[in-house]
Amino acid sequence: MVPFDPRAVERSPSITWIGHSAFLVRMDGVTFLTDPMLSRVAGPFGVIGPRRLVPPGVPFDALPPIDFVLLSHDHYDHADHPTVRRLARRGVRFLVPRGLAEWVRRAGGEAEELAWWEETRRADCTIACVPAQHFSGRTPFERNRRNCCGWVVKGPTRTFYFVGDTGYTPALAEIGARFHPIHLAAVPIGAYLPASMMAPVHTTPEEALRIASDVRAERAVAMHFGTFDLTDEPLDEPPRRYRAEGEHLGLGPDRAWVLAVGETRDW
Repeated sequence: MVPFDPRAVERSPSITWIGHSAFLVRMDGVTFLTDPMLSRVAGPFGVIGPRRLVPPGVPFDALPPIDFVLLSHDHYDHADHPTVRRLARRGVRFLVPRGLAEWVRRAGGEAEELAWWEETRRADCTIACVPAQHFSGRTPFERNRRNCCGWVVKGPTRTFYFVGDTGYTPALAEIGARFHPIHLAAVPIGAYLPASMMAPVHTTPEEALRIASDVRAERAVAMHFGTFDLTDEPLDEPPRRYRAEGEHLGLGPDRAWVLAVGETRDW
């Protein structure tokens, strides 16, 4: 983790890793968050579930004005009720996959729902809801009642692809075909063991870089690791495997990024 630097998050285009799948992104005149999870526990009532291992890289009270928030699906480590409620009190609006808007409204927020391949506009940017291979449900009784997705934000000079949670599928290559060039893709590299359970819904570090290659992303930044202990792999294994696979593919640290929590990088 690196100390929070308020001057760094003012730069644009830039990306700051808050932790897990939460990023603060600035590009082409907009500032937005992905899957903001700033609570201590990823679970119901704030007491049941995995505990946070490292504080958020950007304290909530230090967040700059946010133009919109992207939510990929309804799992507790991605759609955090206390964080959504606090953002809603600021008047922040949410973009969500089909079925999730009512949950946001119950938390006090306003949300626009999109189906896969639908688009909306914010300032000079087009935001597209794109496919992901995952599942939804906050209780055992509501599995897959809401959709899951990734997001593409395309502006005049930059295109950012937030993969969300997904298993590997070559079908995601269509995202690159539709939105090329993708300048930066945020790819999930953790929560892949046991493979018998996780392979359909999460990617290994190697598969994450394969997604980046399939969509022809210029750079990939790792996420979904090191913040919560969710599955069986050692906590330090995903970034090691990601870096090793990047080197194997000829992608140095300038193209296969592993940020420290709280780190801001220009792109």
